Amino acid sequence: MDETAFDKVSIGNPLNRVDGQLKVTGGAKYAAEYNLPNVTYGVLVTSTIAKGRITRIDTQAAEKAPGVLAIMTYKNAPKVPGYEAGTDNSQSRVFGQEFRVFYDDRIYFNNQPVALAIADTFERATHAASLVQVHYQEQPHETSTKNNLAKAIKPERPDDYSRGAKDAYKTAPVTIEQTYHTPVHVHNPMEPHAATAVWEGDDKLTVYNKSQGVKLAQKDLMKAFNLKEENIQLHSPFVGGAFGSSSRIWPQEMAAILGAKKIGRPVKVSLKRDQQFNMVGYRPRSIQKVGIGAAADGTLIGITHEAYGLTSSYEQFTERILHPTKSSYRCPNLTATYRLVPLDVSTPCWTRGPGETSGSFALESAMDELAYALTMDPIALRLKNYAEVDPEKNKPWSSKFQKECYERGAERFGWSKRNPLPGSMRSGELLVGQGMSSGIYKSERSPAAARATLKADGTLTIQTGSADTGPGTYTVLNQIASDLTGIASEKIKVELGNSMFPQAPPQFGSHTVISVGSAVHDVCVALKQRLAQLAVNKEGTALYKAAESNLVFEGTTIRLKNGSAHVSYIDVLKQNKLPELEVQQEAKSGPEVEKFSGKSFCANFVEVHVHPATGMVKVTRVVSAVDAGRVMNHKTARSQVLGSVIWGLGMALMEDGVMDHRYGRYMNKDLAEYHVPVCADTPDIDVILIDKPDPIIDPMGAKGLGEIGMIGLAAAIANAVYHATGKRIRELPITPDKLL
Repeated sequence: MDETAFDKVSIGNPLNRVDGQLKVTGGAKYAAEYNLPNVTYGVLVTSTIAKGRITRIDTQAAEKAPGVLAIMTYKNAPKVPGYEAGTDNSQSRVFGQEFRVFYDDRIYFNNQPVALAIADTFERATHAASLVQVHYQEQPHETSTKNNLAKAIKPERPDDYSRGAKDAYKTAPVTIEQTYHTPVHVHNPMEPHAATAVWEGDDKLTVYNKSQGVKLAQKDLMKAFNLKEENIQLHSPFVGGAFGSSSRIWPQEMAAILGAKKIGRPVKVSLKRDQQFNMVGYRPRSIQKVGIGAAADGTLIGITHEAYGLTSSYEQFTERILHPTKSSYRCPNLTATYRLVPLDVSTPCWTRGPGETSGSFALESAMDELAYALTMDPIALRLKNYAEVDPEKNKPWSSKFQKECYERGAERFGWSKRNPLPGSMRSGELLVGQGMSSGIYKSERSPAAARATLKADGTLTIQTGSADTGPGTYTVLNQIASDLTGIASEKIKVELGNSMFPQAPPQFGSHTVISVGSAVHDVCVALKQRLAQLAVNKEGTALYKAAESNLVFEGTTIRLKNGSAHVSYIDVLKQNKLPELEVQQEAKSGPEVEKFSGKSFCANFVEVHVHPATGMVKVTRVVSAVDAGRVMNHKTARSQVLGSVIWGLGMALMEDGVMDHRYGRYMNKDLAEYHVPVCADTPDIDVILIDKPDPIIDPMGAKGLGEIGMIGLAAAIANAVYHATGKRIRELPITPDKLL
């Protein structure tokens, strides 16, 4: 038996991150670290108004500054064929490029790129950018969602949904009608956004960028610049956090590409922290009106959910804000509507748990209010209306173990010891509150492909055009390959983030493991089949003419079932005089998946301490019980839930993109003023992973995990605050002034 078999790892093992050493030693190269020969540096100049037109740009002083190679504006930027597809009708443009960088004199939002200073050093480019003078004809702007609800529009891709009678909740014996608000949340990943672009001639482009989906970005750039697929390469092997902010081509990438085309040298553009607040997307502000009605025993009679989200004036961004309401509970009558409020701001984008995070705050807060109105335990209310099938699609779940989430979470938390009366529990002078909520998030699979290359030295390389933004994708794909092939983890190399690799979906929406993992699973199965074929078809070898059905794989050895003969993977390659064996496989779900509804589920339990005099809230304990199918790696999976809980804590108590509507400009556009949780804010977090395989969605039994831990968490905190204080806060974040 080959010695590598002894170091095989299995799916589920808490394997350390295989890319960890590279990251902590500086060996992992991020977007701003590609120092190409003759590289230059670009610094963006941004607008100081929210709406209007540029009347004049004075670049003379900047152009004369030391080291400056060019000052690029809409007047001298290279043309982008995709921009010319339509002038005012955004639908005719290249999707994802509705905002056209350096295209004309129009200003759509404050801090919009209006010029790029390119110089031989970053410092000189920064100085040159400060010398550019821009003059505007300012026009009245609107940036307040609350003040513009009357201008809300139905999206071109509507998300409205209804079943049963409209507004049936109003006929119920017990009703709740409330409005809930969530603010703008900014991604703020650890790694700032950057891109380095270089052209070879007029038709070959290479971009080193920060991307959650190099294959999607490649397609967008193909359309934008009218280029062949093989003439565009994108490299993004490491991404230092993204959460949705690297899900498309943004202004810094287009600026680098256009700058490189203009000067004929590589151009690197890195965003400053304040530029990330509105140039690479954010979670949009939401206003949600929820009405719920129930019978005296808690049986839901009707729900009405009216949601409003902001978007830009030039593009419609929609998210899944109504989806938790559609599927969480068994309710015969449901009316759900979604409207967009176009404003003079940049376009929002997907942000961890997109839509469901905001929508679940409203729904789960309203359910808690209903529980109090019914004098009913919040868990009992949810179990009373437990959906055994998907109420939206009327399909059975692919799997659902949410009852176990409730049971195990409540037991671990000590929910039965809770006094349900608000304000009844104390710890010294502090008010103690305990709250809970439910969570639901889609678990869907997309087509993906992977390439496996086994070399004669026994090493295996897996390549796929996926990404790893931090959840541990390199590690989990390595584990799947090791589990399937028997090859030791340290002899397997996973390569991601290259547009030349096989097709894979972007890393968002909690579908990377179930999509790309399925491709790795299938390509490893195909590799073993190919090895078996080679083993039995080579004359003079130990397994010659053996029936493939009579073979078994044990580690990296193929043997007859009776044990009379065997051969190693390495020997198969040597006997067939192959330096390596390459197999590529595409994986997609079968038609049987359409018969089921795939979702992940959770139950959140939270304890808070509130100071009665100051209104300060401290989350002291969290128990998060998650049903996400079979766990691929218990260490990385737990880390994902920890991250979701901490971000949910920030959402509930701290995060708020505050805009001065006089200027349409963020006031807290840095990490000194935009508050996020730090170690001192982090409570004791207990993660329960149900770890039961889903038999439908994918061959590993996994379901989506990245987002589910955040869904409903902010509501659980708000519910706990109400239990502590008797004061219901319906507008996040829950700051002391709102409690006082």
